[in-house]
Amino acid sequence: MIKLKYFERSNFNQLMEWIDSPEFLLQWGGPSFISPLNEQQLENYIQNANNDNSDTLIYSVIHKETEKVIGHISLGKIDRKNKSARVGKVLVGDKKVRGQGIGQLLMQEILKVAFDELKLHRVSLGVFDFNKSAIACYEKVGFIKEGLLRDSRKSGHDYWSLWEMSILENEWFNKALDYANE
Repeated sequence: MIKLKYFERSNFNQLMEWIDSPEFLLQWGGPSFISPLNEQQLENYIQNANNDNSDTLIYSVIHKETEKVIGHISLGKIDRKNKSARVGKVLVGDKKVRGQGIGQLLMQEILKVAFDELKLHRVSLGVFDFNKSAIACYEKVGFIKEGLLRDSRKSGHDYWSLWEMSILENEWFNKALDYANE
């Protein structure tokens, strides 16, 4: 239903359309981006990504049937020595396909990259505690909550708390067996 393809400059405008508020930019991109999202920030984002020795892989999510870009995801902080990485920038951007399990599929695809291709041991992510649908999605693919970073980001006058979650290679392979038997 979906495939991952390296994120390219031709995808910049689509991503900037999806990231339509400072709050959403903070939720999606963390403190690395400043509102409004622009081409220069995205140039910096991809500058050293998507090559053999890169510590960041950035993908567009493509709907196989329509060949349309429907989302975005990255695998960053790739540490080949300690065999770990961090999922980030997760977005099902096309509102027409939300609620169809696309998030779970894109997480499965990025975990295949992490565990099957890169042979990593551990993959982590952070998700704000109010993002219940994302938390449920990550738990379905096998992520486990490790701890809550209370009031870790400031948005306007509010503070947001962030769940740290991770999945280990043996947990992924057990989950992958479940998927194969479905």
